[in-house]
Amino acid sequence: MLKIENLTKIFGQGTVNEMKALDNISFHGEPGDFITIIGSNGAGKSTLMNSIAGVFPVDGGSIFLEDRDISRMPEHKRARRIGRVFQDPLKGTAYDMTIEENLSIAYNKTRKRGLQPGISKGDREVFREKLRLLEMGLEDRLKEKVRLLSGGQRQALTLFMAVISKPRLLLLDEHTAALDPAAAKKVLELTDRFAEDSRMCTMMITHNMKAALEHGNRTILMKGGRIAMDIKGKEREEMTVERLIEEFEIDNDRMLL
Repeated sequence: MLKIENLTKIFGQGTVNEMKALDNISFHGEPGDFITIIGSNGAGKSTLMNSIAGVFPVDGGSIFLEDRDISRMPEHKRARRIGRVFQDPLKGTAYDMTIEENLSIAYNKTRKRGLQPGISKGDREVFREKLRLLEMGLEDRLKEKVRLLSGGQRQALTLFMAVISKPRLLLLDEHTAALDPAAAKKVLELTDRFAEDSRMCTMMITHNMKAALEHGNRTILMKGGRIAMDIKGKEREEMTVERLIEEFEIDNDRMLL
């Protein structure tokens, strides 16, 4: 599914400010994997996701998605097979467009369109049916502007938009960090459901170590641009936040929440 081989990213190369953000990273993600990624600020978590998504070029190594080398593929082409949700709920939607218009953009990004109307009656029925899964009443608000939604509703919609076109890989960059506890819990529940109901590989960055161990089936800890820990199965089931702190000398207070 996802294969990362010797991935390296250096910022400010050749200058006094040179920093190796990714240091020869390698790992594989299988279909159905839900990988949580933790690490202190500057560990390389977001750099890893940005490299996979094609936001900036890497300086070494390869990225394969379903056996296809996407290492040099432009970001917009990767987006056809990669869904992404950011920390900021305002980032994933067009605020002055309606819910159905936002959904239509996401739904049709991998479909060939002819001369038919932008949003068909059939599309609307699909949107209503699928939005009911969110249990937020959005299926009855298709004509409303997205700017009228709360932060939690908007992030749930953004998550839904990221998976509606059935990507092979879903990247979640602290997608609940800006939400209140109740909204964050709801979005995480939806994340679990979408990850379980598909065969895509999901990667979720979080500073919350408790959430990292409770969600998904695999946890990666990054330090200094490298993978310091990669656990799954029984080892992960038996891992506790206290053991993580002790064994990997984690002292970032934000990660203890």
